[in-house]
Amino acid sequence: MSATALVLIDLQNDYFPGGRYPLDGTEAAAARAGELLALARETGAGVVHVRHEMSGADAPFFERGTPGAEIHASLAPQEGEPVVVKEEVNAFLRTDLDSLLRGKGVARLVIVGAMSHMCVDAASRAALDLGYEVILAHDATATRPLSFNGTEVPSQAVQAAMMAALEFAGATVVPAAEAAAALRD
Repeated sequence: MSATALVLIDLQNDYFPGGRYPLDGTEAAAARAGELLALARETGAGVVHVRHEMSGADAPFFERGTPGAEIHASLAPQEGEPVVVKEEVNAFLRTDLDSLLRGKGVARLVIVGAMSHMCVDAASRAALDLGYEVILAHDATATRPLSFNGTEVPSQAVQAAMMAALEFAGATVVPAAEAAAALRD
């Protein structure tokens, strides 16, 4: 693994059309993430897949052992690519993600995945707190509409607010085409 790793967060079947919790723009985000994944494999940059699992039949999505919890086939891990399984929103919390990355000398992360307002946000902020350089490919992430206190927030507004907040927090937020440069270093 190089000093840069592509971290793919929760690009699992339940977030795609036909899944238990489809997001707006998941297919387009997965296509951009797939381009970065192909580049990372070609250049020898590190690749780490993160998969969220929930226990119990009352899980709203990503129920452990179901097809919905599996990583989407278009982004399936290849042999030798680590898969970090998490049960929390933050991919670093109670997982070996940090030790895995540090053990490979990774200092810079290119982050893609879903949901922008939850797991991508939590992982990006945790990575920044842990001292990683974070490059977030905004068009390789997906989210959904939200509501608060009677106000409906369309997914485009949720996405823009999350990306603006993460950029303010210290992440470099760029399109996947620009994030690709980090995987070529």
